[in-house]
Amino acid sequence: MKEIKTNYYTQLPHIQPIGATFFVTFRLIDSLPKVVVSLLKDAYEKKISLLQKEKPEFFFTEKQTLRKAYFKVFETELDHTQYGNHWLKNPGVAQIVADKMHQYDNEYYELIAYCIMSNHVHLVISTHIQADEWEAFEKEDKEYMQLYDIMHRIKGGSAFKANKILGRKGAFWQKDSFDYYTRNKKELQNIIRYVLENPVKAGLVENARDWEFSYLKPEWEHQI
Repeated sequence: MKEIKTNYYTQLPHIQPIGATFFVTFRLIDSLPKVVVSLLKDAYEKKISLLQKEKPEFFFTEKQTLRKAYFKVFETELDHTQYGNHWLKNPGVAQIVADKMHQYDNEYYELIAYCIMSNHVHLVISTHIQADEWEAFEKEDKEYMQLYDIMHRIKGGSAFKANKILGRKGAFWQKDSFDYYTRNKKELQNIIRYVLENPVKAGLVENARDWEFSYLKPEWEHQI
């Protein structure tokens, strides 16, 4: 059976416990200037390095706070930049991405919410449906579909079809994604609100329900 990575580092740190609920943000290739990405990453890593030297009592909590702050700045840049590609403004392209996220619902994850912006996508999924059957997976020697594999399928499949619509070839998505696993229900509710309100905060609509390419699982509507 293939080794499952639950903690690894690429351009970003990734902690992906089996069966966790994840908030994922993935963006188009070259959607931000490389110098901006580099500056943000360097500032974040310097703060993390300083935190590691100081070794505060609540190191993990403070580290998570820094990571959230880094993401918010990064998100603000994505929402307001005129730089780079905004292919997701094309309704046909956005629909391809939406369809691909729905395709694996109830197979590899429970699809809770998403919001497709012009140059990036927010996604909230729970992989508990795989974890609940983990013993069966082991006995039958089946593969557990970890988050990095799930994202590969979503991004790979949607990129191929989107490029056909756009009449182009080459990379469509930025290789890495930001992912964060939620610790409790309250945090998850806050994240879902954040995802759905993204177009409102970006000044694109007055009401989150007016954004065409967003989704909330019906069972969650009374909880948000």
